[in-house]
Formats: sequence, C-alpha cells, structure tokens
Amino acid sequence: MEELLKFIISSILPEKNVAISKEETEDDLITFYIKPNPEDAGILIGKGGKVIKSISQILKIKATLMKKRVTLKVVSENQEN
Repeated sequence: MEELLKFIISSILPEKNVAISKEETEDDLITFYIKPNPEDAGILIGKGGKVIKSISQILKIKATLMKKRVTLKVVSENQEN
C-alpha cells in the first residue's frame, strides 16, 4: 500500500522527494504521515482538501481488499510525527 501512495504522490507533485512514514496501530489500522515541502503542501491538499481526500479514498479501497483500515495525515515542518 505504501508503494501505491508513493506512486500517486510522485505523479501529482513536481518534487519527488516526499517523506512518508508508516505507523501501524492496533491490528488493522495503518496511518501514513506525509511530509511534503512547504510549497508543495497546497498542491497535495488541494482546494478544500479534494486531492488528499481522493488519495485517501483510493487507499481505502486497497485497504478494504486487505481487510485493514487506513488514514492519511499531512505533517508540516513545524509538527512532529
């Protein structure tokens, strides 16, 4: 699932080096923390959050097939994981 997320983000953002960290909590919940460059954060989130919600929906389809749940969190430079 992480490969799918990296593929989608690298297709959207002009800057290819985006930090993605994965944290698995409990049995079936996977949380991905995405840390884009500050100038690319707006592109990743999109107007009204439409882009990040769409990425989340795609990952939820994949997670359902794997019998897991997934959440995405966009982290800025000021925030910590």
